[in-house]
Amino acid sequence: MLPALTGYDPAALEAYLAAEGQPAFRAGQILDWIWKKKAASVDAMSNLPAALREKLSSSFRLHALDHSQTQGSGDTTRKFLFKLHDGRYVESVLIPANPALYGEKSDRRTLCVSSQVGCAYGCKFCASGLAGFSRNLEAAEIAGQVLMAERLSGERVDNLVFMGMGEPLANLDNLLASISIITSPWGLHLGARHLTISTSGLVPQIRKLAEHPQQIRLAISLHGATDDVRGQIMPVNKKWGTAELFDALDYWNSRKKQHLTLEYILIEGVNDDLEQARILATHARRLTAKVNLIPYNTVEGLDWKRPSEDRCRAFRDILKNAGVSATLRLEKGHDIDAACGQLRLKQETEEGIIEAPMKRK
Repeated sequence: MLPALTGYDPAALEAYLAAEGQPAFRAGQILDWIWKKKAASVDAMSNLPAALREKLSSSFRLHALDHSQTQGSGDTTRKFLFKLHDGRYVESVLIPANPALYGEKSDRRTLCVSSQVGCAYGCKFCASGLAGFSRNLEAAEIAGQVLMAERLSGERVDNLVFMGMGEPLANLDNLLASISIITSPWGLHLGARHLTISTSGLVPQIRKLAEHPQQIRLAISLHGATDDVRGQIMPVNKKWGTAELFDALDYWNSRKKQHLTLEYILIEGVNDDLEQARILATHARRLTAKVNLIPYNTVEGLDWKRPSEDRCRAFRDILKNAGVSATLRLEKGHDIDAACGQLRLKQETEEGIIEAPMKRK
């Protein structure tokens, strides 16, 4: 399989061009066509010599993934399904006019990006891991989702959240390489403060990411304020319990200026007890963290249900009355299988790539 040009930074591209007897400035021209002008093909790069265009076309793919389908919704949320070189699929979701959930400005276009094909962490509410883990995405495949979403929508993506398919911190090297492409002036030139990484709680990687120089935002997929409740939902809690997790978040706060976000999916009869709200408020206050409450989004193959809106608001009000910044997100995209992984599961099941997942207990 030919390598994708979207995986090359200036130094790598200059090295390739030097071996081909081409001047180094051509690298800047090529990257400008890819990331700024969003060229549909190498042939469109009109200021390159014809011989170089021919050589590039025979040596590289332009993009690391191909657009397979788009699902739109009544509120203009769009889900993109992308096919990878090995026939597998990943998806990204473009959400307009998103509330300021992670510290970004509101009324911006936020793209939810995948980092793996499937997931090994088995969070009980999530469709991404229903068929298990297949592989990590390469940096070009992660950054390429943003490029393709901008090309397909004709709109600039203002904020990125790495909380699509997969556990981003389990693919940390490729994730950071993609962030370099996304934030570089020669790439998408999106500021690091507009990027949020969501993790299920991989404590060593949280500590390692805290040392990364860029001011990336961090969101924790918490979903339970105590070990007994979180352990029912998040298998990762068996390896790194809440005490170790909150320790790592204290370390993060010592190294970063950006406020943490605690993600909390409200599931009826599982974690929506109001005592959980009171304990959560204590943790959030100490960490100076925001809390993002998300009523459970129905996933085919799972039996859980979302609580009533009254219960969701009561949970939120306990946090707010305790002085915690809390947002109740009655999320968009219910009409497009909005939970990450559902569209990919349907496509790969139809093509016989995977077997229909069994219900998770």
